[in-house]
Amino acid sequence: MMDAKLIFDQVSKYYGETDQAVTALNHISFQVHTGEFVAIVGPSGSGKSTLLSIAGLLLSPSKGRVILDQLEVNDLSSKEMSRVRLNKIGFVFQSSNLIPYLTVRDQLLFVAELAKNRTDQADQQAKRLLDRLGLTHRQEVYPDQLSGGERQRVAIARAWMNDPELILADEPTASLDSKRGRDVVEMLADEVRLREKAAIMVTHDERVLDLCDRVLEIKDGQLTQLSYKQVCTTDKND
Repeated sequence: MMDAKLIFDQVSKYYGETDQAVTALNHISFQVHTGEFVAIVGPSGSGKSTLLSIAGLLLSPSKGRVILDQLEVNDLSSKEMSRVRLNKIGFVFQSSNLIPYLTVRDQLLFVAELAKNRTDQADQQAKRLLDRLGLTHRQEVYPDQLSGGERQRVAIARAWMNDPELILADEPTASLDSKRGRDVVEMLADEVRLREKAAIMVTHDERVLDLCDRVLEIKDGQLTQLSYKQVCTTDKND
């Protein structure tokens, strides 16, 4: 059996006071394994963002356990959580969130500096990632000189910079056309499998679901797995 990179064990999240609390997640249990690329779909307000925030250690669950790379994170201090987040999790956002005054190469090296790991090895890692994602010829360019697809490729390279165990992608194709969006998701999927890591992608883009190993649907804070037939039917209806 594949090792689990991420485990949610009966995770619930409530907002507000006890007698008027809003349930964002309701006793969710699932695992993401080594080499697995999982998509999560669902309507707005269904709990997708809350789930991703808890997986990324940006929110704490109200109940249940979260285990990341065999480390139970519930009882970590905020400082310890920041360290785990920096070293074990890579984020890819829908708007890429690149720093406007840094070149493509420096976007990656800034991550190494945050981790106090700016070494020759970090320089080589940045070089390898830029080459792998076809960005070597753009490494001295600033974000406003890049296309949308190039910006997302830089965001993917930056997410891998500290060799994290888990990638979390929040609507990575939202600002891209169909072809560029598919290219970006293919790159994410390829890197996850090549590096034997794991990834969760929250998306509304049903055109890329066939690139994922599993598709989970969240509704009213509860998670179910869609079958291949259900995914295909959804695509066809679109």
